[in-house]
Amino acid sequence: MNIRLVAAAAVVTLAAALAGCSGATTVSSNQPLTTTAPAGTSRVVSGSVWVADEGGESLTVVDAATNTVAMTVTGIKGPHNVQVGRAGATVYAVSDSNTVMAIDAATYTVAAVAATGSAPAHVIEVPNGKVYVSNSGDGTVSVYQARGLEATGRIDLGGMPHGLRPAAGGSLIVVANTMAGTVDLIDPANDRFLGSVPVGPGPAQVAVTADGRYAYAGITDPPAVVKVDLTARKVVGTAQVSASPVQVYLTPDETTVLSADQGTAEKPGHALSVIDTAAMTVRGTVGTGSGPHGVVIDTSGTRAWVTNTYDNTVSVIDLPSRSIVATIAVGTGPSGISYTSRPPAASGTTTATLKVPAQSPSVQDHTAHH
Repeated sequence: MNIRLVAAAAVVTLAAALAGCSGATTVSSNQPLTTTAPAGTSRVVSGSVWVADEGGESLTVVDAATNTVAMTVTGIKGPHNVQVGRAGATVYAVSDSNTVMAIDAATYTVAAVAATGSAPAHVIEVPNGKVYVSNSGDGTVSVYQARGLEATGRIDLGGMPHGLRPAAGGSLIVVANTMAGTVDLIDPANDRFLGSVPVGPGPAQVAVTADGRYAYAGITDPPAVVKVDLTARKVVGTAQVSASPVQVYLTPDETTVLSADQGTAEKPGHALSVIDTAAMTVRGTVGTGSGPHGVVIDTSGTRAWVTNTYDNTVSVIDLPSRSIVATIAVGTGPSGISYTSRPPAASGTTTATLKVPAQSPSVQDHTAHH
């Protein structure tokens, strides 16, 4: 992440937060440290949760039904973000070796690997069968065909693109441009840059409504989540939160957006803010571990998982009761997180090492679309 941090020098608060992603203290146990929710409030949710342990150079796979670690996947250098593909069979992860990797979720093996731009931050797969990677070190977004990761081009945004998410139908991709203080819009039909909306300093990730009408982004000064009308291209609401936010995530009914309020290594946050999207007011907070960074919600909207980057844990949250049902020890410096309804693949072991082929060139070289 060195390039990412240099590029973010003008966004001091968020840069400090991102720098802390790989500086947490190791937690040795893989067993869940569980705090029981009030009687009758905890709901059983099945599936898998993939966690990018950026400082530990690993991916942790959590069994959502049992709140235990099912698999630790090693052999990936500095993974900041992980994303389960739309069908659940492939998991994508970026590496600070300037690569993106496709992993077979059934066998925990490398399906494909490709060069990215400089300092890849996040990766998504969209309905049109493409994979997009934001490159925070050179201001671009790389485009590939899933699942083989055949490179098809780059989109030049400038600034420091970080988190990105699509509208559910795949009509639009929205990118949080940390250095520029904007959310940037991409048309995935032709991979063209459509324009930017100023939102405030340091946006790191976005959440996007299914119809592509609204986006939500965290900003750092003051710490807040903003609501952006993507048709009018302006901010239409703001909710102040407890500390500088990193990731945000919408509930399936889009009435609530969750904000992981990480803060910084010197002054870490310890809360997930629960925000009413209509009124843009904070309904309440849920206590987490130290430095909540990534957040994801299951498809029923009843369970959330939050990576705590400074204490190497994942908080499991029952959303209806706003209570912690488990705290799971993972690898060092957990950052990105992704959920799939598919349970973890059965394996005779709890660890797997990826065999990653060498890549050349080390940084993707394609003509950018403007």
